[in-house]
Amino acid sequence: MRKMSENPYVPYPSEILQIIRHTDKEYTFRMRFTGEVRPGQFFEVSVPRYGEAPISVSGIGRDYVDLTIRRVGRVTSEVFEKGEGTSLLLRGPYGNGFDTSLYENGEVIVIAGGTGVSPVRGVIDALAGTKDARDKHVIVGFRSPSDMLFRDDLKRWDQALDLILTVDGAPEGYTGNIGLVTKYIPDVPIRDVKKARAVVVGPPPMMRFSVMGLLQKGFEEENIWVSQERKMCCGLGKCGHCRIGQTYVCLDGPVFNYTESKNMLD
Repeated sequence: MRKMSENPYVPYPSEILQIIRHTDKEYTFRMRFTGEVRPGQFFEVSVPRYGEAPISVSGIGRDYVDLTIRRVGRVTSEVFEKGEGTSLLLRGPYGNGFDTSLYENGEVIVIAGGTGVSPVRGVIDALAGTKDARDKHVIVGFRSPSDMLFRDDLKRWDQALDLILTVDGAPEGYTGNIGLVTKYIPDVPIRDVKKARAVVVGPPPMMRFSVMGLLQKGFEEENIWVSQERKMCCGLGKCGHCRIGQTYVCLDGPVFNYTESKNMLD
């Protein structure tokens, strides 16, 4: 259960309810949590003596949140040593997250790459449950078939909405789509491109070229949203690590309308 402290720097313990393995380096940790949270927000996950790391929310339940973590450094390596029934220390949630009501009606395209699928997983789930789900288009890309995350979700999304799943490269005999997510943007059937909305999340180069593809397709800048999560650190706007100009990504984002963030993309 979430237990807040009056001191925003003091984390609270949260039980690991379940660990879901996706790849050798990416696991989802289902953490006990009650409170308001949005897709695209993030928590600071800490291990005493090792530090903390900002992790995006990848799933939301009645008494839990999912945090999908990639094993890439000192802190996350220690997190991977934890087991179900043990605890991690959390601070948050932080950031603004996605307002899913903005995408419920009309044509929408979500483009996500790699671990960038995590912060938009809740958005895609919301789109899959709308009455006009076939007007919701999703392009998801991974480095290879073995790097795919949320395989059960991908199958469910494929049944509910228009999903394009692609990989950068694959072994001989692979029968799925091969190529970068940008390859498939021109093929998405949008009837009214001036009113359609888009969400783009992934590595900075992928976001930059995906937005370029959307603009070339005719999307309006104000109808595109991106998430700038790579630069975040403390979550409180104090360390300055995520400051770009006068903007603090952890406070003002990490979700931005493209009109606000077009000069922030790496």
